[in-house]
Amino acid sequence: MALPTVSAGLVNGLIRYAERQGADPVELACRARLNPAALADPDARLPVAAYLDLVSEAKAMLDDPALALHYAETVLMSDVSIVGLIMEASATIGEAYLQLRRYGRLAMEVDTTIDGGRFELVTENDRLYLIDRWPAPEGVRELTEMAFASLVCGPRRFLAQSPVLSVQFAYPAPAYLAEYERVFACPLEFDALRNALEMHPEALTWRVAQNPSYVFGMLTERADRLLLSLDLTRTTARRVEAILMTVLHQGDISAEDIAQELGFSRQTLFRRLRDEGTTFSDILKNLRQRLAIDYLRAGKASANEIAYLVGFSDAAAFSRAFKKWTGKTPGVYRSEGIN
Repeated sequence: MALPTVSAGLVNGLIRYAERQGADPVELACRARLNPAALADPDARLPVAAYLDLVSEAKAMLDDPALALHYAETVLMSDVSIVGLIMEASATIGEAYLQLRRYGRLAMEVDTTIDGGRFELVTENDRLYLIDRWPAPEGVRELTEMAFASLVCGPRRFLAQSPVLSVQFAYPAPAYLAEYERVFACPLEFDALRNALEMHPEALTWRVAQNPSYVFGMLTERADRLLLSLDLTRTTARRVEAILMTVLHQGDISAEDIAQELGFSRQTLFRRLRDEGTTFSDILKNLRQRLAIDYLRAGKASANEIAYLVGFSDAAAFSRAFKKWTGKTPGVYRSEGIN
């Protein structure tokens, strides 16, 4: 089964928001073990687990338990994702939600087993709901907070009234309930059977169209290409690398553990990687090398810290490996300012 991923645009958006609130962006990325090179391309994909680590680190650095809400109410989806741009280029709220269902996984895949999109519009007892079909596991309410706060706060910029009448959350009220009440500004139900937004009965016909109509066609064409690319890059090698990104700092990583995480045997893992022209050891080595170079270029982490981040037991072993990769020690590489 493919691993859920998030676009680098969303990750960068959160880092930039945290920076505006006073966090050091380089330190934050290092704490979350994020590869700076992977963040350069807004269409790149990173593991959702790494994004959750980033959220956790940002909350700790800024001492803001409601950070997910604050980020989503402040940063527009159209500023960080093509999905937001497409929704704002849609003619109506109803069309925007259809595009969210169609393209939403370009921004974030929370569960790759969900067919037909994460969000679904349904009518129950003459009431209209936008239901989040993802049964969010315990401990990741931040992803629900971000999604719902974005869907509630975004339309306030161009609509005379909110399209959302009330919100249901399938978890208990948090300690920062007052922030929920301020951000959503509508009736809230906790410990509900699902996560859902109750919509104004006429909201689907309300006009959006924040961008010219021709922009919509251009954006959806690009989004279709990105969807195809996302599906085509579901290689075993990419899936292995995605797992390694989240556990690399643990150091003692075996092919057996990775194979088990992917749901097949060590022999099957090796065969699939061989068919793709690579090996487990090559993937591990190349990932460590790329991350080490990125951390050195960032200039915020020491050699000892980088050794830990890329999975070496000590700085000496890391230095030997780095010199083998580049012909230079980490200290020389950093001092020369290689770009």
